[in-house]
Amino acid sequence: MANWMSGVNICFFGWFVRQLYPVDIMHMSKLARALKSLFFSMAQIMGLSILLTALSIFRPGAEAAEPAVKIGFLLKTMQEERYQTDKARFIAHAESLGAQVLFDSSGNNELTQLQQFEKMLDEGCQVIVLQPVNTGTAGALVRLANKKGVKVVGYDSLLTNGPLDIMVMQDSWAVGQLQGEAMVKWFQEKRGKVEGSVALIMGQPGDSNATAMSQGVLDTIQKNPGLKLIAQIAHVDWSPDRAAETTGNLLLKHNNRVDAFVCNNSGLASGVVASLDLEGLANAEKTFVAGSDADLKNVQYIVQGKQAMDIWKKIEPLAFKAAEIAVEIAKNPSKPAEAIAKEASQGDLRFALIDNGFTKVPTVVTPVVSITKANIDGTLIAEKVFTREQVYGAKK
Repeated sequence: MANWMSGVNICFFGWFVRQLYPVDIMHMSKLARALKSLFFSMAQIMGLSILLTALSIFRPGAEAAEPAVKIGFLLKTMQEERYQTDKARFIAHAESLGAQVLFDSSGNNELTQLQQFEKMLDEGCQVIVLQPVNTGTAGALVRLANKKGVKVVGYDSLLTNGPLDIMVMQDSWAVGQLQGEAMVKWFQEKRGKVEGSVALIMGQPGDSNATAMSQGVLDTIQKNPGLKLIAQIAHVDWSPDRAAETTGNLLLKHNNRVDAFVCNNSGLASGVVASLDLEGLANAEKTFVAGSDADLKNVQYIVQGKQAMDIWKKIEPLAFKAAEIAVEIAKNPSKPAEAIAKEASQGDLRFALIDNGFTKVPTVVTPVVSITKANIDGTLIAEKVFTREQVYGAKK
């Protein structure tokens, strides 16, 4: 653009001088020709100088400076419905705070996540918000970032046995506890006593969230000796299809007599319901099914009576707080992480120092809510997560 404009400018000044001195240069003396040539050169230099000055003053918007803060946001997957909300809420809030966000997701592939993480470092991210594919090995990513002066904010899934600067997450153990409490209540209401068989449908093997949620359920089972744990099975990639296969195998093994399926997320619960449907058992009066994430499909299952309950992990406070913390770290890199986490833990958010097996991580804990048919209107619809039409169907 600048080269083109300078060419136009030079031509203009040449034309302007010729209008002032319309003399045939071929019939001028050598001295006159030299003087005129010198004058042309001076005019061209003056024109270029004026042009450059103008460009420095009136820079177009497209050439404006980039945001001072650049943040990476890397999710392990977009497989579950909820992650569309995580992505949208985080990016919108971070940009409202003046940050540029580089986003990616890893398709539950550890190698892919490593490559994406390295790319974010190469592209100059000052802070990376990370939901690890493998919570047991992701500490290596944090070490890589820290060596380059980049801090890492853990998101949703707590990495274990490795360094981490700060964490924002839901209380995963409380998720399992709420599921367990709902299961006990279901047995009391439907069976008249807390006795029966329970299958624990877990997520990714070794995942810290899956472990914590499952522990909340296991603690409930331990407190109720009438409950028998007949299966505790992990599922690679949190796969709904694998969960459906597991359910089918358990029903076959136990002659369709499995009382409760407690699942680490809503996708797994969908797989369970699909398999129960084939046997005419997708009925909350007959079989207890619990999920976690409150995906729309599962909320619809609750309304339809196919699923007993789910857990709503409020996404907005999780995404908003992670974005705010990342921007704060980028602007004040020397500020202690614990101080940042404590300042961020306001209202119904809770501060904790969580031992991940390597260090005590300053953590902001966001709330979780039990969802049943009785409170869908007052929670998910009232807070505009879903519309009534989405949950109950179009108005007739």
